[in-house]
Amino acid sequence: MKQLSRMTIHHFFTLLRDLKYPRTVKSVKKACAVFFCCGLVGLLLIACGGNKSAQQTPRMDAAIAATFMIAKPVSMPTSLETIAQTEGAKEIEIRPRVGGILLKRLYTEGAAVQAGQSLFLIDPEPFQNALTEAKALLSEQNARVTRAKIDEDRQRQLLAENFVSQRAYDLAKADLAIEEAALQAAKTRARQAELNLSYTTVKAPVDGMTGRALFSEGTLVAANSSLMTTLTQLSPIWVQFSFSDNEVAQLGSHLNEKNIHSVTMILPDGSEYPRAGKINFSASKIDPLLGTQLLRAAFENSDQRILPGQFVRVRVTAGETRNVYVVPQVAVLTSDLGRYVYVINEDNTVIQRPVSVGDWIGKDWIILDGLNAGDRVVIDNMIKLAPGKVVDPQPRDILPSSHSNAAFLNQ
Repeated sequence: MKQLSRMTIHHFFTLLRDLKYPRTVKSVKKACAVFFCCGLVGLLLIACGGNKSAQQTPRMDAAIAATFMIAKPVSMPTSLETIAQTEGAKEIEIRPRVGGILLKRLYTEGAAVQAGQSLFLIDPEPFQNALTEAKALLSEQNARVTRAKIDEDRQRQLLAENFVSQRAYDLAKADLAIEEAALQAAKTRARQAELNLSYTTVKAPVDGMTGRALFSEGTLVAANSSLMTTLTQLSPIWVQFSFSDNEVAQLGSHLNEKNIHSVTMILPDGSEYPRAGKINFSASKIDPLLGTQLLRAAFENSDQRILPGQFVRVRVTAGETRNVYVVPQVAVLTSDLGRYVYVINEDNTVIQRPVSVGDWIGKDWIILDGLNAGDRVVIDNMIKLAPGKVVDPQPRDILPSSHSNAAFLNQ
């Protein structure tokens, strides 16, 4: 074909030369014949090229391969997710009960400590001296009480023999009562001095994680005011979160520990915390400024995996059980009119079906409304689809929910 084309072009240029410089009538006739043949060959080439292009053009109405799943209703209670923040069950400020010079820090900053473990040592010598003085005064007062008892007993005997007046006995009895009262005060001062001496060793009130020491050795600390460090109890760990009034209405009513079925914590990496939580606080009203209800849940944290201040997600399951559908997240698309899925008709064409969605469960999405049992929902090749497109449906054998979500769906 290429050789024929080159021959045709050669004859065409020869024709032009003969037309421009004709020699004989025979040459003119020959040029006309060649010109006719060139035109005929050109038409044949165009026809051949056109057929080849038509053969290479794909059919626009070819069926698109599409995998689908059968929509099956599952029974599950309503659930909502929200952002939450962790906090220690007990967050304690460690302050000294007595003032003095800080002699030593007795713990490692940031380490876990047990209840009763020593944290700081304040100079005990002034308080030891105060205790010694208080004990001496207590001994002196004990002697005075003994003397007052002897005097009262003597006056009582003399009164019985009518050697003293009633007034003298009454005075001796009153002196004894005064000395006994003073003895109680001396005992109290001695106990307080002993207690102050024990306060020179600052101890941890509960188990927890210590914070940074805010005073160094040799610093003067004031009683009940100087913040020496903080102590946070990590087990249980508390998680604080809130729901808007609209979300509370979706879950049924005012939320509390009685109508909430389960509380699940979702860690920042997307995994679920293995221990279930329990509601230990729910606000009795909606915050008028934020329009939210505040809640708090407690989680066991014996391995101290969760630290205070972390941002996590919380999934709360509450309300009455209802039938919903679960489809992969990739099957749900978004347009200006809302979210929708592609459903395959009986004639293997697809249509857009608007849906109302709930929360995510792993890699799946809960469909609250818009699907019917038995609908064939497309789950791949979404970018190639459009309403009315013909598809080649292929069923999916894997269940819509992963094994990790099976227990949640059976609640």
